[in-house]
Order: sequence, then C-alpha cells, then structure tokens
Amino acid sequence: MASRSCFSVACAVAVMAFAILATASNAQPLDPHFYDKLCPAALPAIRKAVAVEPCMGASLLRLHFHDCFVNGCDGSILLDDTPFFTGEKNAAPNLNSIRGFDVIDRIKDAVNAGCGGNVVSCADVVAVAARDSVITLGGPSYDVLLGRRDARGVSQGAANNIIPAPTFDLDRLISNFASHGLTVQDLVVLSGGHTLGFSRCTNFRDRLYNETATLDGSLAAQLRGPCPLAGGDDNLAPLDPTPARLDGGYYGSLLRSRGLLHSDQQLFAGGLGPTDALVRFYGANPEAFRRDFAEAMVRMGGLSPLTGSNGEIRANCRKVNY
Repeated sequence: MASRSCFSVACAVAVMAFAILATASNAQPLDPHFYDKLCPAALPAIRKAVAVEPCMGASLLRLHFHDCFVNGCDGSILLDDTPFFTGEKNAAPNLNSIRGFDVIDRIKDAVNAGCGGNVVSCADVVAVAARDSVITLGGPSYDVLLGRRDARGVSQGAANNIIPAPTFDLDRLISNFASHGLTVQDLVVLSGGHTLGFSRCTNFRDRLYNETATLDGSLAAQLRGPCPLAGGDDNLAPLDPTPARLDGGYYGSLLRSRGLLHSDQQLFAGGLGPTDALVRFYGANPEAFRRDFAEAMVRMGGLSPLTGSNGEIRANCRKVNY
C-alpha cells in the first residue's frame, strides 16, 4: 500500500512540476534583485521592521505558508472581508490561529515610506518578512525571489479545503503537497517549520487523549493540565522544545514520539513509513535541514505568483485598490 502510494505521488509530482514550469514560462520570472533599482531601501526596511518583532517570527512564517498554499503566494490571506467577498482570514485553518496582520501593516507602511511610494507588493512583503523571521530565529538565509503582485480576490473555500490540517494522515499530507508541485522531501522539510511556535489545545486534544500508543507518556502527562478534555481550547503548548529557535529539535521530537500534532507524528512511524528515513536524516544532520529548508522555502515561495500586469500592488494590504 505504501509503495503504491509513493508511486502515485511521484507521478503526480512530475505532472504538477511540468505544469508549473509551463505556466512560469509564460509569465514574468521572479527575481531576487527585482527591487535593486526600483527601491533599494525595500529589503532593508523589511529586515529592520522584522528585527523589532522577534516574537512574531513563527507567525510570519506561518502566514507565508498559508498564503502560498491557497491559489499561490499572492497576499490574498491579508484581505479583510467586504460586502462583496468573505476573506480567507475567517477560514477554519486561519480563524483564531493566523496572526501577524498588524505586523505586516507596519512593515508595509515602513516600506512605502522608504520607497517614497507604493512599489512593493504585500505578497513580497510577506515572503521577505518570513525569510527575515527565519534568520532572526537562528535559521538559514536564502534569496527570496521577488516581483509578485497582489491578488484582487480571495477564496475562503479554497482555504478551508487546501491548507493542510493538523488531523491529516500521511497519505493526505503527501497528496496535498504533491498537488502544489512539492515533493515528499519538501513535506518533511517544510514541516520542520513546526520547530517554531505554539499550537492551541483544540489542535492536539484528540491526539492527546486518543493516540496514547504513539504519544510519549511524559509529554502527555504535561499536556493534560493545560489541555483538558473539555475547555481550554485556546491554551497553548510549544510545538517542540525550542519554540523560539529554528533548529532540528522538531525531528528529535518525532523520533521520540513527542510530536505535538497528529499530522507531525505521521511523518515518523517507527521505521516503517515512507518519510521515516528523512526524519532520521534531518534529526541527525541539522546543517542538512538548514540547507534543504532554505531551498524548500524558495520553491514554496514560487507557487503560482501573479506577475507582469496581473493583479496589483496594494497600497493597503487589507483591501484592494479602487
């Protein structure tokens, strides 16, 4: 069953990768030097703004992920509801969960001031802020491909259906990433972003009380206080032992059955699963994780961007230009 699943995924990835490349060939390519002449102050302004908000690093990284997985990295997640559409902020995976919108507003204002006008898209602000947050929290640097434009619409339905849920089993995680042209390795590496931040009790309660065979007993005992069977939905627990530092601790947790979320622990099945070898590898090779995480972030950041004359450059990240 596992081998058949992996074969299907490999085929799907190949087809999707070809489709993405074909689409990209008809669009303006993203370029890490896009703002070098247009606004040399743009990236330093973002870096400076992120540096004063280190506690928001995990949230800004997650904001980028949730933006990219719904119709591409186009800043649509930032749009507020209007009389004409319901935004993605209130989709189930984002409601009471995704944060950082105020931080993006402040960064956008700083960038507009530094550039003397509205020349940097909100989608690019999110992508660069995620990278700078990774660096601030001890992770690797990487070149962010730039030149995205902002969406003028949203899809709450897509956000509800496409963003991977903490309840997903491994097969569903693999197929979800494959639908975006991302590989099994990308799944394991990008999941390593859960080395940062916290999760709400409502996201791990079912695992805590119904998956005792795959959850370390001492961790379970620690979690039952802040996460009772009823109530405490918004109480938080760290996703790994070092929630303010991007390191390989996440994989060590999985190897010891200490993955907080069901979807996380699905990546390691005691040596029997298709992703187990990757978890062992990154757990033993933190530098390889840093390298591959950087490369996977670049690939994710290239998902279906709006470029050229498509979309717009929003003056206010929360609403479309009129």
